[in-house]
Amino acid sequence: MYTLINKDLNTPARRGTVHTPHGDVPTPFFMPVATTATVKTMSSIDLNDMDSPIVLSNTYHLYLKPGLEIMELAGGLHKFMNWTKPILTDSGGYQAFSLTEFRKITDEGIKFRSHIDGSMHFFTPEKVMEIQKVLGSDMVMPLDECSPYPCDRKSALRGLKRTTAWAKRCKEHFHNIGMHDQGQRLFAIVQGATYQDLREQSAQELMDIGFDAYAIGGVSVGETVKEMFEALNWVIPHLPKDKPRYFMGIGLPDQIVRAVGLGIDMFDCSIPTRYGRHGSAFTSKGRIVIVNSEFTKDFTPLDENCHCPVCKTYTRAYIRHLLKLNEITGVRLMSYHNLYFYVKLMERIRAAIEANHYEQFQKKFLTDYKSELLATL
Repeated sequence: MYTLINKDLNTPARRGTVHTPHGDVPTPFFMPVATTATVKTMSSIDLNDMDSPIVLSNTYHLYLKPGLEIMELAGGLHKFMNWTKPILTDSGGYQAFSLTEFRKITDEGIKFRSHIDGSMHFFTPEKVMEIQKVLGSDMVMPLDECSPYPCDRKSALRGLKRTTAWAKRCKEHFHNIGMHDQGQRLFAIVQGATYQDLREQSAQELMDIGFDAYAIGGVSVGETVKEMFEALNWVIPHLPKDKPRYFMGIGLPDQIVRAVGLGIDMFDCSIPTRYGRHGSAFTSKGRIVIVNSEFTKDFTPLDENCHCPVCKTYTRAYIRHLLKLNEITGVRLMSYHNLYFYVKLMERIRAAIEANHYEQFQKKFLTDYKSELLATL
């Protein structure tokens, strides 16, 4: 599944390729979030135009709507959304888990009530494998129990043990129903909350079972950035060097740059589109809130160093005007620019690793971006 091409000389940053039935993906990479088979306001044409190599979709949402019958009739998720490149699907466990008043977790699985129509459903490790087989995603996530924040040690340990047991059941069913044979690859998710020994225990238990790739989960759930990176530092030394490493739900541009420097290969989050909808644009000089009054008469691009169609065509003043009037075009333009920024940032990251000067790139980026993380390096 993974070929390591080269490592940076002065940092753990690494450059490689993830191989899938729908094409190779150069690492490190970022996955735009297509939760319900679409990245909000973006089409597959848009994503192809900006050279996004992969997207992420969500099992929970697709299982509820449009449902497995429609997905089977469509011939799988790729054909349904007309996306020919790789797709990773999350298990949906986090979404079911987050329905705190409408779900019950047992060792067997998660019983939950649909947020759409109130109907009852039951996710088991085996069930989420069967759903993702129908979806036909290239990269498959197992059912896990995500510990909340804050989380007491007893609860974190219970979640860890359940995550390991579910991961083992997922792997067995994954192979039994032929998912591996059709080219799909299964990840494991390291849990353990904010406890170092539990994080290390989780990683080792999952390593003993053996998976195609490993993710660090239970992060970006309310903990501080310091705690988030502590968890990363605890886990990475216990992960295999010849398998992809996925930092789930991360994050802001400077967080991604920092995590790559620690040896992470894969990222996802809804930040580019979500922040864009609320008027924030990511630029080479940091994040700007374009709906602020200071941009009312600003006829420059969102980012003078960006070559996306939005920055080539429209001004800050015009986009602010659209957003203030709640015009959907404004949301679309902001989303496009932000996603383009992320995709091109990953290209720059890969180039810096190949040139063996990631350390210099990281420091320059964090300085130009005015990142507070610079002081922690």
